Amino acid sequence: MNNNEANSSCCFAKTLKLIDILQRSSEQDECFDNTCNRPFLGVNAPSLCFNTRPVTFYGCNNNLITVNYSTIINGQSLTGTSSTFRVEKVDDGCVVVSILIPNPDPTNTISPYITTNDTATINLGCVCALKCLPDTIVDL
Repeated sequence: MNNNEANSSCCFAKTLKLIDILQRSSEQDECFDNTCNRPFLGVNAPSLCFNTRPVTFYGCNNNLITVNYSTIINGQSLTGTSSTFRVEKVDDGCVVVSILIPNPDPTNTISPYITTNDTATINLGCVCALKCLPDTIVDL
């Protein structure tokens, strides 16, 4: 790994660790805190508490990183590829992600993604861009 790869993976690791911390803290009642000590910025409706900041990754040749998945939803077997992920763990220049897919219920605007229960490990040394998507709710 050259210095540019080491620096970029470090940069991404810091960002992904922050996302992981935010997601873990959202699993607590802190998201309903309306005091000066709340651990987030912006308005958060008390009836809605986001638990996921979906991300996509791009390789150094500007290709969107995708992963195959296989899951069962409502008794139906689904397979395909996805480029949308939920950060689960960041360690040693790699990130473990859950694979997210579009919610098959198009009327569900609160939860646009569902988790497949499949995970993947992405080498951050192979990532040149990271895109955060709008925060959302995902059934965990």
